[in-house]
Amino acid sequence: MRSSVKLGVLAVGALAAGLSPALAASGPIKIVLAEEADLLEPCMATRSNIGRIIMENVSETLTELDVRGKKGVVPRLAESWEQTQDGSWRFHLRKGVTFSNGTTFDAKDVKHSFDRIMSDKNACESRRYFGGMKVDVKVVDDATVDFKVDPVQPILPLLMSLVTIVPEETPLEFIREPIGTGPYKLSNWTPGQQIVLSARDDYWGTKPQVTEATYLFRADPSVRAAMVQAGEADLSPSISQLDATNDKTDFSYLDSETVYMRLDHNIAPLNDVRVRKALNLAIDRQAFLGTLVPQDAVLATALVPPTTLGWNPDVKVFPYDPDGAKKLLEEAKAAGVKVDTPITIIARTANFPNVTEIMEAIQAQLQEVGFKIDLKFVEVAEHEGYYSKPFKEGRGPIIVAAMHDNSKGDPSFTMFFKYDSKGTQSGFSDPKVDDLIQKASAAVGDERAKLWSQLFAYLHDDVVADVLLFHMVGFSRVSERLDWKPTIATNSMLQLSEIGIK
Repeated sequence: MRSSVKLGVLAVGALAAGLSPALAASGPIKIVLAEEADLLEPCMATRSNIGRIIMENVSETLTELDVRGKKGVVPRLAESWEQTQDGSWRFHLRKGVTFSNGTTFDAKDVKHSFDRIMSDKNACESRRYFGGMKVDVKVVDDATVDFKVDPVQPILPLLMSLVTIVPEETPLEFIREPIGTGPYKLSNWTPGQQIVLSARDDYWGTKPQVTEATYLFRADPSVRAAMVQAGEADLSPSISQLDATNDKTDFSYLDSETVYMRLDHNIAPLNDVRVRKALNLAIDRQAFLGTLVPQDAVLATALVPPTTLGWNPDVKVFPYDPDGAKKLLEEAKAAGVKVDTPITIIARTANFPNVTEIMEAIQAQLQEVGFKIDLKFVEVAEHEGYYSKPFKEGRGPIIVAAMHDNSKGDPSFTMFFKYDSKGTQSGFSDPKVDDLIQKASAAVGDERAKLWSQLFAYLHDDVVADVLLFHMVGFSRVSERLDWKPTIATNSMLQLSEIGIK
């Protein structure tokens, strides 16, 4: 079946700003972020602190999901694609594209980029979205490449929106300086201070209005908001609700991030379902809304936002029931479970506004029902060591506090690597979960939605896989000199080519 192809890329630069190219202004901007990028490796661009800087700015993908224009999956480096009779997908590539190092983009680069993310010589994060699949990439000619996937993946064009393309000569190991086909190239990286991207004169697409972007890093959301107000920065994609006080510069947006606490079922006492239920009953989620968490945030019953395919409205949020939590702990203790074992919550510094206060409040609520809880804050690189496999040998019981982003509209971007037995961030193994994930990933239409819905209910009600907290609402502060507003994708990707200058 032929896609609705040759739509071109998203309107960018002057067109995104609603101005004619002749009248559009241009120039440099400064963006202040909460977290510094520990890497600028293209295959790690699905991690938010990296993707906000390089995704579609330096490193482009074959396709992208148009969340601003709501056109669905649209072309980027691939001009068109179709699914063949055997279920394979054929992508027809854009011609006349060059990388920032001057080399020409072709099908060999696509194959190498995919093979690279699947290589054991690195820890590419984007690999996790292809878990449970066998993918064979074949170069047909310079402008054509085939993807044969087992089991057949009906949403492969959407999955390809997460595969960043690098030159064929890129080593399999991680690199420090990304080379991409995007409208910008890395011109300066001073760790601890700033990252600078400069517009390319030889970019294949529309020339953006932003000629240079300097990224600064400040952990305090109030400081970020103040910097934009004072003209020290032009944009902060994430400020706190308390600082969002100016209707002319501050914008709220539906965030695709879900705050949750991943439980390691492999270590006692978290291997007991009564203990996991007690953790959920001990937290007063509602009390956070309008205080430490934005009033419009939604209490979570799944690790994906309610806009996602298969969302199950019949799954209900765990009630706040401290007495019920205490009773479950007593039952588990009577059965020999060592419920007095200290449990450590690992949280990521500056992960989101008020993260310190939220985690300290949760720690107190868990302690009130009888848990012994330690709280440890770490930077992003160390956090990843607790969050992803291989898990450390000899570890005690650990709860990892995190945010998960899924703005793509389908659970495939979440379920395998978060919950399958072989998933890189899964804290348990359950054959029924594995089976539902495999079946749902290969299904289409109503059957696909039905299977995902079943999985959501089973994970929440029966497995009690984790502690789900909030689907977040974000707030951005934008200088009045810019023509730009946030979208559901803002926390994970910030396309400079969509920013207009008045």
